[in-house]
Amino acid sequence: MRPLLLVLSLGACAGGQARTSLAVAPAPAPAPAAVTAALDTAVTLGAPDGAAAAATVRTEEVEREAVRLFGPEGRDIVGETPTFDIDVTSFAANRRVLQYLEFFQVDARDRFAIWLSRLTRYEGMIRDRLRAKGLPEDLVYLTLIESGLSNSAVSRARAVGMWQFVAGTGRLYGLTVDPWVDERRDPFKATDAAVNFLSDLVQRLGSVYLAAAAYNAGEGRIHRGVRRLPGETDSLTDETFFQLADRRYLRRETRDYVPKLIAAALVAKQPARYGFTDIPYLAPLAFDEIRVPDATGLDVLAQLADTSTSALLELNPQFVRGVTPPGREVTVRVPRGRGTLVAERFDTLPVTARITFVDHYVARGQTLSEIAHQYRVSVTMIQGANPWLKPRALRVGQRLIIPMSGRMVPMAVRSVPVETVTPPRAVTGSGLSASHRVRAGESASQISRRYGVGLQALLDYNGLDMDSIIQPGQRLRIPPVVRARKNQGE
Repeated sequence: MRPLLLVLSLGACAGGQARTSLAVAPAPAPAPAAVTAALDTAVTLGAPDGAAAAATVRTEEVEREAVRLFGPEGRDIVGETPTFDIDVTSFAANRRVLQYLEFFQVDARDRFAIWLSRLTRYEGMIRDRLRAKGLPEDLVYLTLIESGLSNSAVSRARAVGMWQFVAGTGRLYGLTVDPWVDERRDPFKATDAAVNFLSDLVQRLGSVYLAAAAYNAGEGRIHRGVRRLPGETDSLTDETFFQLADRRYLRRETRDYVPKLIAAALVAKQPARYGFTDIPYLAPLAFDEIRVPDATGLDVLAQLADTSTSALLELNPQFVRGVTPPGREVTVRVPRGRGTLVAERFDTLPVTARITFVDHYVARGQTLSEIAHQYRVSVTMIQGANPWLKPRALRVGQRLIIPMSGRMVPMAVRSVPVETVTPPRAVTGSGLSASHRVRAGESASQISRRYGVGLQALLDYNGLDMDSIIQPGQRLRIPPVVRARKNQGE
């Protein structure tokens, strides 16, 4: 039988309302068989939803076994009960809460340990924003069940980032979502958006737990469920959520959402009591902010900051192509104390050294690591420039954007498409070339992509190289588009 680490003690408070405090048997010592048996009786763990629905928490047995194990003064033995600003105590004995307490301690133990290690990186920042908005600070634990505090998390519904915003809701709450910048991945801006969203939901629904459920399922589904409740619903409370869940007026994911939150809060508040020790907690991010006026590779900025590209990507996960967007001034985070240095070095950096894009067309049998080695860039940079790329499912002829970031493109890595390229309207024949007048802010790579030609081909056709600077008003000749034959057997 699997040992359970949790023991519940229940008593009555002065007002007659049930009060639940949680104590946990110290890990790794297994719980006594009597306690395990009592908890197995109290809740059906891991059963199908239909079977579990019939189970009830038998609080008398849980209390009796807790007293037997710890004695009447058991609460003093295990230490002071933590405080919460969400209603944990009223619902800690709920069947689904108990299920997820065990799940986090047993089945998802390794994952939850990773989530706890990330929590310290962002917890202070999130609590500050929740407090400033007048929301319970313990809503920070929503990030554990939404994404495990991963900025790169993507759900089956295409929700992205730590707070799991879909694109429409993200934009509604002020987040930029475009091919260059996805602020759903920015932990700071996404937190601002999530806090505002939760604040609106709490105001409209009148309950923290109903707001949390609406964050998961949508406000409309909560209202439809409430209308199905018997009798007149004069006011909505946290208890209303459990009424909806017990009647199955919500889909299973949402029925489990608040119990997950409560269980995650219980464990995260006192992880050692649940056996989570030796967690490699991450330090909060410390950074300076600089303004970058135009497209610049994060690897270039990393060199200016005397740090690694991965460090810059961690501070700036919103730049999904590994570069800042062209034609826009944006804020970039650099390690604390490096802001002035980077700004000074950036002022002396030639425009041509900031960024260069190269199109690569996947050949038969190529892997992502081989392509990265070919261009002398990292796999991470290629994945950043192609955010929806599936590394293990490359297709022959698939177009990849390679961010060279100011590096000289090796002559040996020129790539042509294996599929027929349709030239833009400006190119009027197979042997004719067009010209293009450079506009302010345009780069050679932008022009090459516009006309469907390779960057190196455009430069060679005009007698230029990677160090050349193009000027507004300059006229560039566009080479004829070469239609390459498909490889045999394709």
